[in-house]
Amino acid sequence: MPALPSLRQLSYLIALSETRNFTQAAQAQFVTQSTLSGGIQELERLLGAQLVERDRQHVMLSPVGLEVVERARVLLAQANDLVEHVTQSTRPLGGLVRLGAIPTVAPYVLPGLLHAAHVALPDLQIALREERTAELLDQVRAGSLDFALIALPYDTGNLRIAPLFDEELWLIASNDAPATRDRRPSLESIGTDQLLLLAEGHCLRDHVLQACDLGHGERKPRGAPPRLHAIEATSLTTLVQMVQAGFGLALVPEMAVRGGIAKGLNITARPLGAPVPRRGIALVTRTSCARLEVFMALAELARQVETRRRQGGLKRRA
Repeated sequence: MPALPSLRQLSYLIALSETRNFTQAAQAQFVTQSTLSGGIQELERLLGAQLVERDRQHVMLSPVGLEVVERARVLLAQANDLVEHVTQSTRPLGGLVRLGAIPTVAPYVLPGLLHAAHVALPDLQIALREERTAELLDQVRAGSLDFALIALPYDTGNLRIAPLFDEELWLIASNDAPATRDRRPSLESIGTDQLLLLAEGHCLRDHVLQACDLGHGERKPRGAPPRLHAIEATSLTTLVQMVQAGFGLALVPEMAVRGGIAKGLNITARPLGAPVPRRGIALVTRTSCARLEVFMALAELARQVETRRRQGGLKRRA
């Protein structure tokens, strides 16, 4: 059997790929620069390929080096899962888990979920991180996050998905906007050229584009394709403030409306008529994740919290 690279050598290469600097990579790995450099050279010898292109000014990875880094991330994540599985075998619903959530979900789902977890899973500690979807999924795959709360549809690759619930996207507009006159306005009636979007990288942007049949090659409306508003926002809060200022309309998650994102503002929120745009909320993890029992428990708690919220809303309207 040929000699195999060590996990430490692979971690050295990953650190170098992230910093593109031998000194900084060595500091991140808590070793000397010569130790890190020697480890990467030994890795290149074992694999029989040049992984790093070096000169006095620059450090960059070769094409095969980039491929090794991607595979190394998966191997290290699986190794961490193995260690964590053994460590947590006596406390399957305890210990620390690292949970990520996208910004359009975190403020509205996490408070209720964390309270429910504190009651149902008292031995569990949850560390939180808020990022956009692509960054969260990369961190889940690399093992720096255990789970992530995201919105679907989104290409999750081979990650394990636990669907939680679906929700509508609602229209928000300034109180005097014609679009608010109908109790359930349609997307066709409001005009997509009035819709404000979040900036590139936010999944809500893609969901709005899909709702308008404008994104990612979906069916296009007949005739000339509708235009979208040129103004984009960097956050949901900014988007709402721009609607308040009269710059246009927006589609926002129902949970944000229920959570009071437009409370006290000169804004009216309306559910939309058929076909109603929706998004799905899901919890994702690696297929190799050692905390599968915690993953399933948190998913079920999130479903229960949402069910209670909806039942409470129905009682208030009754």
